[in-house]
Amino acid sequence: MLDESPARAAQAILIAAREDVLDAQALLGQILLDGQGITQDRPLAVRWFGIAARRGHVMARNMLGRCHEHGWGCAADASLAARHYRLAAAAGLDWAMYNYANLLATGRGVVEDQLQALNLYRCAAESGHAKSMNLLGRYLEEGRVCPADPVAARDWYRRSAEGGDFRGQFSYAAVLTDDGRVDEALGWLRKALTGGNLNFLRVASQALSSATDPRIQALACDYARRCADLQRTQSM
Repeated sequence: MLDESPARAAQAILIAAREDVLDAQALLGQILLDGQGITQDRPLAVRWFGIAARRGHVMARNMLGRCHEHGWGCAADASLAARHYRLAAAAGLDWAMYNYANLLATGRGVVEDQLQALNLYRCAAESGHAKSMNLLGRYLEEGRVCPADPVAARDWYRRSAEGGDFRGQFSYAAVLTDDGRVDEALGWLRKALTGGNLNFLRVASQALSSATDPRIQALACDYARRCADLQRTQSM
């Protein structure tokens, strides 16, 4: 319904949320945050996420963390974001494990703890979280707070790429390029180009521009153009 008739779906979600349907309360927070089928109201989104989280909705708890981390509808507070992520991660939510690990890895809102971050990335990756698979691969490739294991790193990059993470697709393409399998690498680089966000595309285009293979250099131009298109769109 959200795809076919966002306003109609939003009305149904609103009615269900007011009638104490838990999933509807969490979903109402999401559509208010995004402005999908309803007027965007991020402070109200935070309120509905809070209502659902207090009733035990784990994704709503994770989204409260996102709001506090980024200052969406509330003051940015990384330590409060970490608390929400930690609670949702303890309940088994892979996205919360990933988000909490990101704070631990960078020391935002918590004391930096690379080993705990690694363990959370591993737990989320083993449950099928594609973004965590890529980061687990990075730890294993670099031997960061664990023995270096390039074979395992390569496998996690492949699984992340196949799971649809654009950074995983880029990482796996780098491995394939090192192996001389440039044709395969180009396919994954094109997928990453389609799904990547602005920050990723900006860094990736610079990295690809220094490649020795002319096919990859040509693709770097596509990355740069896509980056410029997104910049124009976001500045409107």
